[in-house]
Amino acid sequence: MTPSRTRWIWVTLFAMALDRATKYAVEARTPLGYHKVLIQHFFTFVHASNPGLAFGIFADSPSRRMTAMLSIGTMIICALLVWLLVSGRAGGTSGQVGIALILGGAAGNLLDRLMYSRVTDFLDFQFGNYHWPAFNVADSVIMIGAVILGIELIFLQGHASSEQHS
Repeated sequence: MTPSRTRWIWVTLFAMALDRATKYAVEARTPLGYHKVLIQHFFTFVHASNPGLAFGIFADSPSRRMTAMLSIGTMIICALLVWLLVSGRAGGTSGQVGIALILGGAAGNLLDRLMYSRVTDFLDFQFGNYHWPAFNVADSVIMIGAVILGIELIFLQGHASSEQHS
């Protein structure tokens, strides 16, 4: 394992640490069910407990079996992402950053699910009549990583492969 292939672990660890620190702050300073409108009709700071996946997916199924299935699935995904990073199959620099962010977010939520059988969500946005389910930093870095990875796959990888075949 070369240092260039493992350098992205710092991005993953930073994402995990930021996620855990923000969740801890919310858990320590606000009661479950806390609700404070910060920007009317746009942003509310909440303290919610989510036994499901990102953005409340499967939150209505808080059984031990569901928690175990989500945890095992997340572990498999994390193992695959680690393999992509350390094997050098994660694409270019932006793809590696994207995968490291996705890994950090997934691992952050996995840690909470293993320790507490749920994750803490606290960011709650509304756009007009549309209300997005509450989420956290881990969910955010997963989405940011996915966008970065998508940009590389759509715009950057295509150009590199077409130049190689010319």
